[in-house]
Amino acid sequence: MEVKLSPAGTLNAGTALSLPEVRNITQNRLLLHLVFWTMYLVFFGLLYGSYIDDYYNAFMVELVELPFKMGLVYFNMYYLMPRYLLQKRYLEFFVYLLLLMGMIGALMQFVLIPFLIHPLFCPTTFAEDNLTFYRFTRNIVNINYVVAITAVIALLKNWYSHQQAAQNLAKDKLEAELKFLKVQIHPHFLFNTLNSLYSLTLKKSDNAPEVVLKLSGLMDYMLYDANAAMVPLQKELDYIQNYVALERIRYGERVDVSFTQSGSVAGKQIAPMILLPFVENAFKHGVSTETKNAWVRIDVKVSDEQLVLLVENCKCGDRASRSTRDMASGIGLKNLQRRLELLYEGQHNLEIEDEPDSYAAKLEIRF
Repeated sequence: MEVKLSPAGTLNAGTALSLPEVRNITQNRLLLHLVFWTMYLVFFGLLYGSYIDDYYNAFMVELVELPFKMGLVYFNMYYLMPRYLLQKRYLEFFVYLLLLMGMIGALMQFVLIPFLIHPLFCPTTFAEDNLTFYRFTRNIVNINYVVAITAVIALLKNWYSHQQAAQNLAKDKLEAELKFLKVQIHPHFLFNTLNSLYSLTLKKSDNAPEVVLKLSGLMDYMLYDANAAMVPLQKELDYIQNYVALERIRYGERVDVSFTQSGSVAGKQIAPMILLPFVENAFKHGVSTETKNAWVRIDVKVSDEQLVLLVENCKCGDRASRSTRDMASGIGLKNLQRRLELLYEGQHNLEIEDEPDSYAAKLEIRF
């Protein structure tokens, strides 16, 4: 694959630009190049002018030589460097560059200097030694200044463009992975809640309308708020409370549910759908069997520095116990751990305690 330098920067593949945008990019590019060559002309004109004590002739000489230097610079930047240097064909690059510099140096040495520069601007300083190999070498060195400067600028720009492209690719990959993990989570909660509603409708329970109302709140959160990168912590906790209320209606007195919350949540933000899977896991894998005296404990503590979520549930019966162990080593927990790694790298701690009669998950997230 051939790598090409772009003075306007790197554009993503498939990016559609309107005519005004293309015109603006072109105008900005031309302006930047014009500014560069103006600064180059002024700098070296002043430098050589102070050396020979003749600023007019120094500027005129630089102006006459400028088209040749520009041709060499652009040929190097847009042909030699992309085709050879950036493809790691270093020997070919330097050979072709030296040959090209030699041709431009010879043109300046035997045509430009004796027939244009000296007759017009420096007639009194012309001497035979101006056509010697020493003068030829000095011309090559003089050309080498601008080639080296522009090559460094082009390489830095190319490096920066690649860095930006790599960062954008990593960001896009991260966003795609997070979206994929969210898609895995949303249907899971939705179907589980619908199963609860189905059970109530079969029993013709008077709680069915309340379930529908709370379910609409859950879906509103999942479809709209959960699409944001961060949401207010209060919304996430409200969502958990709605879910717990639904499970209380579903299980009734068969399950003792305790939900406690302490600390101020004002102004706190959190990634959506990051806490609820622990709560949902406690109900689905811990107390879903037809067993009395089941229990779930949910404790949320919020401080200025961190959030601590502790979710505990009993293992009521062999079926629930096996299901909890499956969750502890299965896709659900791996999904949660992966999301936490992506969203809170170095800012979270997850502890799992899998006892014979109980299961506990403790999550700490630092704000």
